[in-house]
Amino acid sequence: MFDILFMILTAVIAIGFIVLIHEGGHYLASRAFGVRVTEFMLGLPGPSIGFTAAGTRFGVTAVPLGGYARVCGMEAGGMHPKSKECLALVHAQGAITEEEAARRLNISEDEAFDALDQLAEWGSIRRPARKDAEQRWMTPEARPSRAQRAFAKKHALPAPEVQPAGSARPIEDMDAFYERELSCQYRSLPFWKRSVILLAGIGVNLLFAMVAFVVVYTVIGIDVANPQTGEVQHLFLSPSQSIQVGFGAIVATFQAILGLFNPATAADVVSNSTSVIGIAVMSADFFARGVADALFFMAVISISIGLMNLLPIPPLDGGRFLVEIIQKLTRKTISPRVLGTISMAGMALFLCFFAFMVNQDVQRFILGG
Repeated sequence: MFDILFMILTAVIAIGFIVLIHEGGHYLASRAFGVRVTEFMLGLPGPSIGFTAAGTRFGVTAVPLGGYARVCGMEAGGMHPKSKECLALVHAQGAITEEEAARRLNISEDEAFDALDQLAEWGSIRRPARKDAEQRWMTPEARPSRAQRAFAKKHALPAPEVQPAGSARPIEDMDAFYERELSCQYRSLPFWKRSVILLAGIGVNLLFAMVAFVVVYTVIGIDVANPQTGEVQHLFLSPSQSIQVGFGAIVATFQAILGLFNPATAADVVSNSTSVIGIAVMSADFFARGVADALFFMAVISISIGLMNLLPIPPLDGGRFLVEIIQKLTRKTISPRVLGTISMAGMALFLCFFAFMVNQDVQRFILGG
C-alpha cells in the first residue's frame, strides 16, 4: 500500500511540476504582452478549487491530469460585428439574456450567442451560471486595482469598493473602453508576440531541463565507475559540459519524435515510449534513489513533454503555431468550423495514441508482459 501511495505522490509531483512550469510559460508571456489570462489550472477543465489574484483564477480541478492557462482572445474566427454593441448592453444593464440581446440588437439568437460568447472568451463578461434559471450573461466582478487603492489612501478618500458580478456599469466612452478590452486579447497582438506566447511553455520546459542538468552534473555531481578497476569516483562536470549533456538529451528526444513520422522506425519509437502509468512507475524508482536521480528524471520528462507539444497537431502548441503560420502566409483567418474539425481529428488521434500507450504500460508494468 505504501509503495502505491509513494508512486502516486511522486507521479503527481513530477507531472504536476512539469505541467505547472509549461503553463506558467504561457501565462508569463501573455501577461508580459498585456494579454488577459482568466484561469490558470492544474487539471482538465471542470469543477475546481482555488483563489483569484490579479484577475486570474488559480487552482486545481477535479481531474488533476494536465493543465491549462486560459489566454483570452484565442478563439477561432474573426471579430463579431456586434461584439461592441453587446458589450455596451451588458455593462448598461449588468446582465442580459440571449433573447433580450437579440431583440435589442435586431439579430438572431444564434448571432447574439456568438457575440456574447466571444466577449466571454475575452474575459469582458461572464457566462451564465448553471444555477441561473434565466441564463444571464453579466459583467464580471471588478476589484479596485493597487493604483486605485493607493490613490484613495494618498488623498484620504474612501476605499474603492468591489463591484459584484452583474452590477450595471454604464460606459461613457464605449469606443475607448472597447479598444482597451481588445488590447488585452491575444488576437490583437502581432504574429511574433502570438508565436512567443504559443512557444513559451515549450521554452520553459527546455530551460528547466538545462538548469536541472547543471544542478545534477555540476552542483551535485555523479558517481562514475572505472571500467577496468571498478573503482567508483564522484565527479563534477563543468557548467558547459552539463549544458552539452542537456543539448544531447534534447537532440536525442527530438530525433525520437521525428521517428514517429518514419514508417520504418515508428513502431520502435512507440514501443519505447510510455504513458502516465509508466511515468508513475518510473518516478517512484527515480525519486527513491535520491535528489539527483529525481531531478534527472524530471528533466527528461520536461524535454519529452515540451517537444511533444511541438507536434503540428491541434490543439497542441505546435498545431496552434502551424495555424498561425498558415494564417500569416495566406492572410486569411481559418474558419471556426474548419479549425474545430482539425482539432477534433487531432484530439481523436491523440486519444488513440494515449489509449494504446496505456494498454502497453498495463501489459509492461502491471501484468509483467
